[in-house]
Amino acid sequence: MQLKIMPKKKYLSAGRVPLVLFLCQMISALEVPLDPKLLEDLVQPPTITQQSPKDYIIDPRENIVIQCEAKGKPPPSFSWTRNGTHFDIDKDPLVTMRPGSGTLVINIMSEGKAETYEGVYQCTARNERGAAISNNIVIRPSRSPLWTKEKLEPITLRNGQSLVLPCRPPIGLPPAIIFWMDNSFQRLPQSERVSQGLNGDLYFSNVLPEDTREDYICYARFNHTQTIQQKQPISVKVISAKSSKERPPTLLTPEGNASHKEELRGNVLSLECIAEGLPTPIIYWIKEDGTLPINRTLYRNFKKTLQITHVSEADSGNYQCIAKNALGAVHHTISVTVKAAPYWITAPQNLVLSPGEDGTLICRANGNPKPTIGWLTNGVPIEIAPDDPSRKIDGDTIIFTHVQERSSAVYQCNASNEYGYLLANAFVNVLAEPPRILTSANTLYQVIANRPALLDCAFFGSPLPTIEWFKGAKGRALHEDIYVLHENGTLEIPVAQKDSTGTYTCVARNKLGVAKNEVHLEIKDPTRIIKQPEYAVVQRGSKVSFECKVKHDHTLIPTVMWLKDNGELPSEKRFTVDKDHLVITDVSDDDGGTYTCMANTSLDDVSASAVLRVVAPTPTPAPIYDVPNPPFDLELTNQLDKSVQLTWTPGDDNNSPITKFIIEYEDGMHEAGLWHHQAEVSGTQTTAQLKLSPYVNYSFRVMAENNIGRSSPSEASEQYLTKAAEPDQNPTAVEGLGTEPDNLVITWKPLNGFESNGPGLQYKVSWRQKDGDDEWTSVVVANVSKYIVSGTPTFVPYLIKVQALNDVGFAPEPATVMGHSGEDLPMVAPGNVRVSVVNSTLAEVHWDPVPLKSIRGHLQGYRVYYWKAQSSSKRDRRHIEKKILTFQGSKTHGMLPGLEPYSHYTLNVRVVNGKGEGPASSDRGFHTPEGVPSAPSSLKIVNPTLDSLTLEWDPPSHPNGILTEYTLKYQPINSTHELGPLVDIKIPANKTRWTLKNLNFSTRYKFYFSAQTSAGSGSQITEEAITTVDEGKMAMASRQVDIATQGWFIGLMCAVALLILILLIVCFIRRNKGGKYPVKEKEDAHADPEIQPMKEDDGTFGEYSDAEDHKPLKKGSRTPSDRTVKKEDSDDSLVDYGEGVNGQFNEDGSFIGQYSGKKEKEPAEGNESSEAPSPVNAMNSFV
Repeated sequence: MQLKIMPKKKYLSAGRVPLVLFLCQMISALEVPLDPKLLEDLVQPPTITQQSPKDYIIDPRENIVIQCEAKGKPPPSFSWTRNGTHFDIDKDPLVTMRPGSGTLVINIMSEGKAETYEGVYQCTARNERGAAISNNIVIRPSRSPLWTKEKLEPITLRNGQSLVLPCRPPIGLPPAIIFWMDNSFQRLPQSERVSQGLNGDLYFSNVLPEDTREDYICYARFNHTQTIQQKQPISVKVISAKSSKERPPTLLTPEGNASHKEELRGNVLSLECIAEGLPTPIIYWIKEDGTLPINRTLYRNFKKTLQITHVSEADSGNYQCIAKNALGAVHHTISVTVKAAPYWITAPQNLVLSPGEDGTLICRANGNPKPTIGWLTNGVPIEIAPDDPSRKIDGDTIIFTHVQERSSAVYQCNASNEYGYLLANAFVNVLAEPPRILTSANTLYQVIANRPALLDCAFFGSPLPTIEWFKGAKGRALHEDIYVLHENGTLEIPVAQKDSTGTYTCVARNKLGVAKNEVHLEIKDPTRIIKQPEYAVVQRGSKVSFECKVKHDHTLIPTVMWLKDNGELPSEKRFTVDKDHLVITDVSDDDGGTYTCMANTSLDDVSASAVLRVVAPTPTPAPIYDVPNPPFDLELTNQLDKSVQLTWTPGDDNNSPITKFIIEYEDGMHEAGLWHHQAEVSGTQTTAQLKLSPYVNYSFRVMAENNIGRSSPSEASEQYLTKAAEPDQNPTAVEGLGTEPDNLVITWKPLNGFESNGPGLQYKVSWRQKDGDDEWTSVVVANVSKYIVSGTPTFVPYLIKVQALNDVGFAPEPATVMGHSGEDLPMVAPGNVRVSVVNSTLAEVHWDPVPLKSIRGHLQGYRVYYWKAQSSSKRDRRHIEKKILTFQGSKTHGMLPGLEPYSHYTLNVRVVNGKGEGPASSDRGFHTPEGVPSAPSSLKIVNPTLDSLTLEWDPPSHPNGILTEYTLKYQPINSTHELGPLVDIKIPANKTRWTLKNLNFSTRYKFYFSAQTSAGSGSQITEEAITTVDEGKMAMASRQVDIATQGWFIGLMCAVALLILILLIVCFIRRNKGGKYPVKEKEDAHADPEIQPMKEDDGTFGEYSDAEDHKPLKKGSRTPSDRTVKKEDSDDSLVDYGEGVNGQFNEDGSFIGQYSGKKEKEPAEGNESSEAPSPVNAMNSFV
């Protein structure tokens, strides 16, 4: 068995002084604890505790110190090798070894040179149990060589060209740090245009005139020797050019399109691309077939350098830099390979075994390439070391079986590849020791309530002891359901409560003995500030008081201290501190700030702060009324199974008395985050006795209410888990419905977590047939909401009950509900189906009900299927889609509406339950009587003549019987839409065309057409048509229209209009002079002032009237068709015929409408005048 002494898990309670244990110190493995009590009689092989680095660069101006420290029992002795051979320090007077240590000091400051002591050193620490060795320590003195002198020629170039200033520092140890400065030791400014490469050279993407200077100096700093070497200054002169030709980017470094970079795992990978071009290129980086690691990628030197920290093999791949400006871009691909020096996967660990036990040493490392593993024992290759029968080597593992005391030794594991090596020491120490407990007896631990408590039990023994903890004198062993037992023996109580107080015993056992130790635990109440200082605004010169009321465990002594702005209070008499208050008198502006009250005990501390703001004196403001501040300091006492007492401290009422407190609770076990109303108490109470439910993890909060409103909730109280009890209610909504003919599905609404009253909530489901003597069948199911009973008869009533139970017991006896097993399709069709035809579109159907037992389910109703088979005339034998009517419940008759007349229908009836339909009854047919037909499908008037019209039509789409005849009615319509006498004609049913003769020419007729069966006439279809006009009149109208549209006629009319206009002007002039003109004389000679008709023969015009009342000249008047002018119409304005005139406009825009003295609406069509416009009218339009 392997002995392990684990490091103690460090959880220290506030204020507790940690117990200092001399446990094992970690270097690369666990070790035997070097407690002073054990050192007297426990032996231990050597362990290297400190050594110089593998690559040790020394300062040649100082003494060389090569460290090698080790521990063991007995104390080890030390020896050294140099370059693989024994290094006899006694023969070199400059070399000494520190007493009790293996550290070498080489005194080269008095005499000697550091170069003399270059080499590879290794330290060996040895005692009777074995030998441990250090790493190979390579000693090299640092070097900072001077620059070789060289003559640097001045550099002259034109504006816009690229430039590289080489540095090429001397090779030093370690490598120098390069930077560029001027003669004044000022760093040269760098930018995207000018930057220093990783090799130290200074690159210019393009030069500017301001780059001209004579002191470009490269410096090399060697940190190890604190020296700086300087290169000869370089002179650069830039000649200004009128214009620099722009050019695309090219790479200054690296060269070509691709390069390769190799880096070791864990190092920083640095990739560089510097480009020249004009304008200055911008550098971008991408990783081909991958992305750059976000948290490990850095951009340096204006993004010209890409760095990836802590590289691993996953970072291998192709990286591409892109240099781009406005004229183009250039790419370079860097292939990166990440190699790895060896690194540990599992380093060997020290073994402490007892005689006869087994163990293993495992040494596993990885690298690229894969490292080789080599074993040594006591510094000697294991292949040539003395043989040990208990030891077997299996690659990277040494297996020990049945070890004896002589098997003790120190083993070294060496993992190496071409990039480095790892060396680890691990001892095998064979001991036989009874258990020892290293923790002091009767240690007292004091812990604040609700915090973790850690009770130590540091132990040692070989074989490894087992640890048990007990509480009290006769307590049982403590198990990990409530406690945490750590491997180092520590007992952890995650949440210490008051009842955790007591004496705890740690017992360590192995086959060689038993050890015990008692420790004591006390649980203290936490320190709290129950009345905190509050923000204050006071006037200069006034007084202010901050209150800080502290509540603490009565066995602890608190210390209260006040701070101002995290510092001490001013030492002035104006500041006074009593038990609970800080009082400041005569407040000044300097007193403003943050005041903190700090209360601490030996176990914990708390603090609270408030801000003081000092203002100038102002009139006393009116009090501010607001909702109360939330209550605080909630405390649970008198904790019983079903009740608890809650106490709180009210917050400030903000100048409005508190009227009541509202208490809410949260069930952290079942409904965390949801708060429910618990109780309300008056505003004068600060305690409440609360009733609780079983098995609920309660938290409480309190809100205060005044006349202004309700406060914010208080902080939640501590949690209180009530004990479990049997459920006090059963699930609700219990139902029993079958989904199949042979099952019964019982469902219910389950109880929620709050209602369960305890763990292990289940349900007892019981059922039996209602009409039978069977016993109840019961089954207990998990916390589900459904149970299916199989193998039941079809549609049988069942009595059902569901009872809740938990780990404590059963709920009260539940109520019984009735359900039914699953339904099946009905078995019997309705009989005696009868049909009564009410009219041509309605029928009534009757049937006899089916026996209830044959329904085999809940009766839903009866369903009637009916369809039209064919028409009685047998002209339409198409199959019509079936129609369905459902009649709910037990109804045995129903009406079938919407039937088609004169049709043959067939129907059947089926009974319906919850499962579906039963068989159909026998089909029953019936006929519907004839009905009136629909309107004829179409009506057209064709071939109009002077005295005849021909009608064509299509029969009705729904004759609804046998057509007997058609009825045609028609009547003329005059120009005023007045209807003439109605003519009625009967037409045989076999006709689809009819010609009407002896009609009036040029007359509109309206037709009414319908079909008829023996049931009566159907709907009418109407149409209108006009007979043709007389040909002679048509010819005259045509000639008149033709003349009026001739060019000569239009010219003549324009000339006449011009003459009339001149005549009117002359008349107007003469009338202004009081004279009369011939037209006026003629008007006076006539008694009728109206216009006389024009004579068509001579083309003369009617004369005009100019009465004394100066009536306006009438324009656009037109003679009616009877060639007369009615006196009563002559005074009408044209506006009066806005609706009565069939107004039209000629091509020239003139109004040529005919008017009527009656203001009646014209017919919609067919009443246009056949009279052509006369020349008189045309002339009047121009006037």
